Amino acid sequence: MRPCRFLLTGLFIIVFIFFSFSQSKNNVITIKADKPYAAIQSSMWGVFFEDINLGADGGIYAEMVKNRSFEFIKPLMGWKVEQKPFVEGAVTILNRPDNKSNPRFARIKITNAAAGSLSITNEGFRGMGVKKDLRYDFSVMCRQSSAGVKLHIELLSAKDAVIGMAVMTPAATGNDWKKEAVSFHSSETEPKAKLRIWFEGTGVIDLDMISLFPEDTWKKRPGGMRADMVQLLADLKPGFIRFPGGCIVEGMDLSNRYQWKKTIGPVEERQLMINRWNVEFPARSTPDYFQTFGLGFFEYFQLAEDIGAEPLPILNCGMACQFNTAELVPLEQLDPYVQDALDLIEFANGDVNTKWGKMRADMGHPAPFNLKMMGVGNENWGPQYLERLAVFQKAIKEKYTDFKLVTSSGTDPGGERFDLLNGELRKMKVDIIDEHYYRKPEWFLGNVSRYDSYDRNGPKIFAGEYAGHSASAATGINRSTVQAAIAEAAFLTGLERNADVVIMASYAPLFAHIDGWQWAPDLIWVDNLKSVGTVSYHVQKLYSNNKGTHVVPALLNDKPVAGQDSLYASAVLDKHTGEIIIKIVNTSLSSRTATLSVEGIKKFSSRGTMTVLSGQPDAINTLDTPFTVSPVVTTMNAKGRKLDVTVKPFSLLVIRLGIK
Repeated sequence: MRPCRFLLTGLFIIVFIFFSFSQSKNNVITIKADKPYAAIQSSMWGVFFEDINLGADGGIYAEMVKNRSFEFIKPLMGWKVEQKPFVEGAVTILNRPDNKSNPRFARIKITNAAAGSLSITNEGFRGMGVKKDLRYDFSVMCRQSSAGVKLHIELLSAKDAVIGMAVMTPAATGNDWKKEAVSFHSSETEPKAKLRIWFEGTGVIDLDMISLFPEDTWKKRPGGMRADMVQLLADLKPGFIRFPGGCIVEGMDLSNRYQWKKTIGPVEERQLMINRWNVEFPARSTPDYFQTFGLGFFEYFQLAEDIGAEPLPILNCGMACQFNTAELVPLEQLDPYVQDALDLIEFANGDVNTKWGKMRADMGHPAPFNLKMMGVGNENWGPQYLERLAVFQKAIKEKYTDFKLVTSSGTDPGGERFDLLNGELRKMKVDIIDEHYYRKPEWFLGNVSRYDSYDRNGPKIFAGEYAGHSASAATGINRSTVQAAIAEAAFLTGLERNADVVIMASYAPLFAHIDGWQWAPDLIWVDNLKSVGTVSYHVQKLYSNNKGTHVVPALLNDKPVAGQDSLYASAVLDKHTGEIIIKIVNTSLSSRTATLSVEGIKKFSSRGTMTVLSGQPDAINTLDTPFTVSPVVTTMNAKGRKLDVTVKPFSLLVIRLGIK
């Protein structure tokens, strides 16, 4: 037995030595800094926004009152009426013929009621997140023929304790509606607060557009957006923002499609609509999910301007969702849809003397938004899409020659639908083709070189929706793990390396409310008070914040670094800062070493930075543990033209070095 034992021991030592040597071998990555071959567009890395997962109402749009205008299918959804003793007809819902966009209102009748005997309470969007000592601005559209009703506005904790209050005494207005407002502060921080209004006095008062906003909106704009969520977007330094979707552009049917003209003008005149994600997934049914359009096209353009991003609106092309109803507008009836596209360009860019340019100016933005591109259709496919696209292309290009159109390649990155569209769109000489991929991490690793062979003179590519899915379905377990995010990071080296073909890319979906989501994974998760960037968020941020201006070759054994020894790499120059930026991804369970040899420079500057994003394969960031996986930045010294680096397991390494 002893000889066998010695033999086995010897074999183990040999295998261990071989394994250790193979893992410690030095990969020499050659960077040709003097051979820039592609300019990187300022729009390269951006964000895709869709009102899914309570992304707008209940999310980035800071309104805290759900069903503020009683326009949900169930007019009192989100509201609770309490009264002692019960009086029939004390609270009723009526309609007014003079406002077709917002017809419903609540009529409150009070007759010799004791204080607090009649109240209405709004539950908010899975509760209301309020902060201690912060001011809250309450407003309501109201009317009463004679003064006599007093409103007591209260913030309640989850245990019904009063944590903020104000009193409002509306004036008599006869038949006219008037906006009344009052502000107050919260005495506590509470993630699940409610808003209660109780009535004092005798009389009849009509209420509509009952609203509550926090003081600390983005840029302190009244009726604005949630600042922490916008800040996460701003920190990405996105080159573009695509809006408003996504599948809501198509709608379940054409009556449910997104219509931009209904989302501008006074907020109280914007027509509410059911959100198609309300009923899309039975397992995640969300019957209280509607679109109020308080966040509309004007606000989208303003947001893009705020965060320095190019706006990229997507419009319906006369096709409803082909998975739901496949409803089509006949070609001979397509003109209104095309006119909507032309009018949107005028709204964004037109002189204040034009119809739609004046509308923009009246909303507070006389200067143009400088819209340069637009998407026609979302994930539409088939010959029906191609023939409708041709109508849009002809009309828009005739009037705006240099305007760029983003076109759909369908729902998947391959197959018969994709092949048909990819071939025909190229024959049509379209500007940009939008490709989508929701796939497992293995797909992203296997497709890093996808664009190496694309026609350099053909249409440009927009990687419009990508996400690594750790599970096959959009379920709660399908989160942005380190393994999925690092696979995305590897794929992005291929996009960056092919920046002469791929000019834009964005992860999708963007936001998800922890108590109201329909689809996972997502880039940013929120509750009523907090928000957190996922591991995928940090990957996108590292690319966007280290974009550079020109791509240069990064080679391992004279080939692009695309999986050799589990390594992936790309390199860019930033001619504005005089730096070279190198991104290296390691997708293995063990460390890798590499020597970076930079040709075409005299030497590195003495100091630079090294940023590392790494973690266990199944690690995630959560609202309670937001920094489980986050970038670690260190300074580094570099001499000459070579640099030895160790790349951690499952990591993205970003090196910035000045060059001479």
